[in-house]
Amino acid sequence: MNDARPRLDIRQINSKEILKPQDWTFPIPIAYGPGRINEIEEICKSFNINHPLIVTDKSSQDLPFIGRLMDLLKEANIKSGLFTGISPNPKEDEIAKGSSSFRSGDHDAVIAIGGGSAMDGAKAICLTANNEIPLWDFEWEKEPAKISNDKPFPKLITIPTTAGTGAETEGTAMVTDTDKGMKFCICHPGLRPSIAILDPELTLGLPRTLTAWTGADAMIHSIEGYCVPGFHPLCDGAALESLSLISENLILAVDEPNNIKARGAMLVASCLGGIAFLKGLGLVHAISHMVGAEFDTHHGLTNAIVLPVITRFNFPQLEGKVQKMSSAMQYDDHSVDAFISNIDEILDRIEIPKNLAEIGVPMDCAERISEKSMKDSAFATNPRIASLEEMNALVSQSIKQAR
Repeated sequence: MNDARPRLDIRQINSKEILKPQDWTFPIPIAYGPGRINEIEEICKSFNINHPLIVTDKSSQDLPFIGRLMDLLKEANIKSGLFTGISPNPKEDEIAKGSSSFRSGDHDAVIAIGGGSAMDGAKAICLTANNEIPLWDFEWEKEPAKISNDKPFPKLITIPTTAGTGAETEGTAMVTDTDKGMKFCICHPGLRPSIAILDPELTLGLPRTLTAWTGADAMIHSIEGYCVPGFHPLCDGAALESLSLISENLILAVDEPNNIKARGAMLVASCLGGIAFLKGLGLVHAISHMVGAEFDTHHGLTNAIVLPVITRFNFPQLEGKVQKMSSAMQYDDHSVDAFISNIDEILDRIEIPKNLAEIGVPMDCAERISEKSMKDSAFATNPRIASLEEMNALVSQSIKQAR
């Protein structure tokens, strides 16, 4: 039977809806839309939050959104504290200071605002704020620590101000062990954000470089998450929708920093990327985590530089997945070579450096970074197993000439 009804264009619907306030419940409550930060009084009261500690990173402490959040809380007669001691790659001593600040200030919740480091730092602070459990007892691969019912984790509100990390909806955090020069994933099944506020107005005017680096990070989360082996239609669907939004809006957001539609679309794409990597990640992140731990590089930028080396390593064995990603990103040619070329073109267009040497990573660290990367949790979920010899080659290529 012929159906004469006009077909709906999903992307046209997204374009119309992207600036309307939305309330979602998966995977946690999410308040999306321009100006949603203005609802912070109502949100705090709904969770019985009376004295939150605001946690942000050092580079964000003087930015307008911090003052705006504090003013909104003050107008609502909600007393708050501010902790700004989080580095771009959060370290264990910073988490200890944040937890101490939480306890000494007699706070009852944490509000994370900023980029990925603020999200990770705030989550790590929540893990240790109400107990004496050592931070590293919360490592991903360890048995979950027992949490006393009378000392639960603090309530956590997440407010991302960059579109890349995707860390606002889940409970994991990456923290640097400075003694080992390695990053470790810490988490607990009992810690999840109470709500995430996705307000694209907070990302307006973000510098071109940060827009590019964080946007590339969102793309990589979706690509790596989608390529992790296993059947997980919820994560895979999120990954493909994320890539669709990114293909249309990443370059636009970089070129037009005040384009609120592009900013909103990228913020949603980033959030979806965070859902996608609940399956796991891959070698891009395994390498980037250890480079960041040792050389304090920007995570999204490091990921973006390493990506082309790993696509050439992984994708020849993933033709089916590459075809679906190509379709989601509206490419005509769905071949592996074409997809790799299209991703390289995006990285060129947003001016990502072509090797790690350009951001201060020396060649003599290749073997050391390779060995550390193989201990990263993301290494285990890469779709193709890599030997130490192969890892050395991949890291060396990333340092010398990634694309």
